[in-house]
Amino acid sequence: MMSELLEILTYPFVYRALIAGALISVCASVLGVILVLKHYSLIGHGLSEVGFASLSIASALGLPVMLVSAPAVIIASFVIMFVSQRFRAAGDIAIAIASSAALALGVLVSSLTGQVSAVSNYLFGSVLALSDGDMILAVMLSLIVMGVFIVFYNRLFLLAYNEDYARSLGINTTLYQFVISALTALVVVMGMRITGTLLISGIIILPAVTARRLASGFRSLVVMSGIVSLVSFVLGLAVSFMINIPAGAGVILANTVILILVRVIF
Repeated sequence: MMSELLEILTYPFVYRALIAGALISVCASVLGVILVLKHYSLIGHGLSEVGFASLSIASALGLPVMLVSAPAVIIASFVIMFVSQRFRAAGDIAIAIASSAALALGVLVSSLTGQVSAVSNYLFGSVLALSDGDMILAVMLSLIVMGVFIVFYNRLFLLAYNEDYARSLGINTTLYQFVISALTALVVVMGMRITGTLLISGIIILPAVTARRLASGFRSLVVMSGIVSLVSFVLGLAVSFMINIPAGAGVILANTVILILVRVIF
């Protein structure tokens, strides 16, 4: 079994999958820390459904998926964040409505246009179909996400733990929340190729939830979330090779198993 895995690693498409998948997984987990601490965990799920609807429309019109999905998901993230901020009690309701409506729209468009098979890879992910362009986009996105965290680390820390205090210091908390929302939207769009639209929220939320049981501070929480995400991705990808299942399912299962083990042990 080990020899088979080592042989698989010699293929170029596996290198692309490892690089792009690992980078997107880590970026998703880092953003997930903010979303979990701010109780915005469901945003990733809502955006994934919007992503499915946008890729269905893109396939029907014969347009590049990223060209349609990226703006659509970013706009949706702004709308969801605005509603969550303006009407806190209705935030979850807005996410539920947006995700349900978007999923229904995606199914309707793909069914009417006969594009069901064209979007099926995006439902459960097809990490081995990643192109060189996808890998380059993953590298660029990871640099942007990590750059934002490094440059604005102190402000993001205050935003996550004490928004009122951050606002009293003159920090434009609304601006940073929308920045995090936009970055999450981009991660969702890229992550659709890795875990699929049905599972993308898992790589955003699960590592952060697991890390909360292992870390005591914000910095250690971010680092631990990234480590958990990276380990889960590698294990999930290996399992997907060994038992021939979609890579996205393997990654989410690995995340879930690690979460359960951490919960039991700690």
